[in-house]
Amino acid sequence: MDKILTFAVPCYNSAAYMDHCVETLLTAGEDIEIILVDDGSVKDDTPQKCDGWQEKYPDIIRAIHQPNGGHGEGVNQGIRNARGLYYKVVDSDDWLDAEALQRVMTKLRECAQWPEPLDLLIANYVYEHVEDNTQKVMGYRNVFPREKVFTWDDIGRFRPSQYLLMHSVIYRTQLLRDCGLELPKHTFYVDNIFVYQPLPFVKSIYYMDVDLYRYFIGRADQSVNESVMVGRVDQQVRVTKLMIGAHDLKAVRSAHPKLGRYMTNYLAMMMTISSIFLNLDGSPEKLGAKTELWEHLRAVDPALHHKLKYRSLSTVGVIPGYQGRKLSVKLYRMARKIYKFN
Repeated sequence: MDKILTFAVPCYNSAAYMDHCVETLLTAGEDIEIILVDDGSVKDDTPQKCDGWQEKYPDIIRAIHQPNGGHGEGVNQGIRNARGLYYKVVDSDDWLDAEALQRVMTKLRECAQWPEPLDLLIANYVYEHVEDNTQKVMGYRNVFPREKVFTWDDIGRFRPSQYLLMHSVIYRTQLLRDCGLELPKHTFYVDNIFVYQPLPFVKSIYYMDVDLYRYFIGRADQSVNESVMVGRVDQQVRVTKLMIGAHDLKAVRSAHPKLGRYMTNYLAMMMTISSIFLNLDGSPEKLGAKTELWEHLRAVDPALHHKLKYRSLSTVGVIPGYQGRKLSVKLYRMARKIYKFN
């Protein structure tokens, strides 16, 4: 590894906003690399912009052009080609705070000198809400020890609305390769797999209470927009099924009870979201898909099926009957208004 940190930036028709993203990443210094993955862009000059950045910073920026494979394949391409000890995904319409990035880079440079390099660095992220120009910081002070190396046995409890997202994690690159992470092509919401599958392989963690990642949210075309999510609910279900099969959570809970509890709650959240958006569609086909999803979980892990269906957040998504489905959607929209997560 000849770089400290690789930034992978999947780019798809993102010429209008990708420059700002790249400019913020360049403030990290010369011991980083930025991999711009042009995901088959054809509607604007994204390919030319990627090449232009590479020509301007040939020792830092690489442009990779691939046939359209979706966001997940952009992440995969970055992992395959990364030369950095650590790896972070930054979406092309988001950016990093320069001051926070300097602090993170100082720590990563220190970690690179350790006999056993750190597996995972976590930082805060900030929702930048387009519709009302407000911000919401998502931090982890209540969960993780600050400014020290720790393990899963040292963590506290996550709040119901609090999860690790792609925005908050920086993994050791080789760990991602060793755990066999391969995100599916042409599928949205694969960031959930990225922040779930590698976790049991992580042995050492460091949390920095800095607001690093700035996440634009609220545009009508975003994948987390409600109407968009209803149209793509089959992909949400696909990701949830892949996560169900990723780990034996009983084994994870046995080895690391606190991590097992967190991963169980994360899967409960995924089951809830899938169920509610299938309810929002409301067609016989999608309601049948909801039943099939829960039966899939039962077949894989009967005990987990019972826990999630009757004793967790997921109960909201499976309230029986028409009125039950209406209530689940109402509760979801109330939560969205309070927590402003999409």
